[in-house]
Amino acid sequence: MDETYLYQQIAESIRQEILSGRLQPGDRLPAVRQMCARWNCTPGTVQRAYNELSRQGLLVSRAGQGTQVGEAIPPAQAQTQTVIRQASLVHRAEAFLLETLTAGHTLEEVQSALQLAMDRWRTLEHQQHIPLRRVLRFVGSHDPLLNALAAQFSEIVPGCALQIAYAGSQGGLQALAEGRADLAGCHLWDPHSGGYNRTAVQKALPGRKMALLTLAHRRLGLIIPPGNPLKLSGLLDLAQPRVRFVNRQPGSGTRVWLDAMLEQAGIAPQNIQGYSDERLTHSDVARAVAEGAASTGLGLESAALAYGLDFIFLTRERYDLVAPAEALAQPPLNALADWLASPAGKDFISRFPGYENQETGQIHLADPPQT
Repeated sequence: MDETYLYQQIAESIRQEILSGRLQPGDRLPAVRQMCARWNCTPGTVQRAYNELSRQGLLVSRAGQGTQVGEAIPPAQAQTQTVIRQASLVHRAEAFLLETLTAGHTLEEVQSALQLAMDRWRTLEHQQHIPLRRVLRFVGSHDPLLNALAAQFSEIVPGCALQIAYAGSQGGLQALAEGRADLAGCHLWDPHSGGYNRTAVQKALPGRKMALLTLAHRRLGLIIPPGNPLKLSGLLDLAQPRVRFVNRQPGSGTRVWLDAMLEQAGIAPQNIQGYSDERLTHSDVARAVAEGAASTGLGLESAALAYGLDFIFLTRERYDLVAPAEALAQPPLNALADWLASPAGKDFISRFPGYENQETGQIHLADPPQT
């Protein structure tokens, strides 16, 4: 990953921890070497992130005490965060709108549904007929289905909301291992077995019995402009000088699969123009192609369709929701698993082009490796 991009990611991750209250004034941050291991980067990259947050007044360094959270968030920073949160909300709203339009709904239908949902939540808030007992924390790979799932989650699991944070497949497993997530989402292909997720889960959570709940199979391929003006046909075309590629970030399942395929094909990443141009979601990749910033990018068919783009199918991948096996047998995760396996859950998946629901709701166990 580009150093500038990575230090910004580290800084933003810490900033969110502080502004959400998970890191309190006076809390000590991990040592630089620990952060290097966590983010797979150099000490200079971590120090640059710490310095950036120190300039903003969020961190302070004290001799013999390391780097700590500052005593208070400056008012200017709090105001800036309000702007950032609003922009993030607009982005999520646009993503939801694209998903619903892709599923065949009209703008009028979406507006009406949102109004009805808001009215219902206001009623629940004031009358507390079904108070939210808990929030289920999801961290993992981006998928447009999850935003739609979150929008109706209280109907699937009464009294529970789904909180989503996209951090890539490996980031989701790391969050699960560190207790920062209840549920992770991943699609990590193993070149040795040819399967998805089991090996990565066993490696990320050694000694723990985990359950893989299949959300859907997804169609992954090259997102291209309408009419395929460059006449692309597959990954071998990415090394052509006339092709400008847009990539996903390291740690994402899409990037893991791409790098394995490039190695098998003998294509050096440095021979692909735009290989270091990284985006965080499939929607961002499709948007870059739609705006002409790239000739092509690797992403989901659903993202291509949402932007009116063409698509070259390359592979079918399994997207799993990962949780401790014992948690999946308890509310609220068992209610989610039952719903996904039901006709209602499979019908929900079928509404979105680019997905297959034959294995939706199936559970695979990832036992600790035998020693």
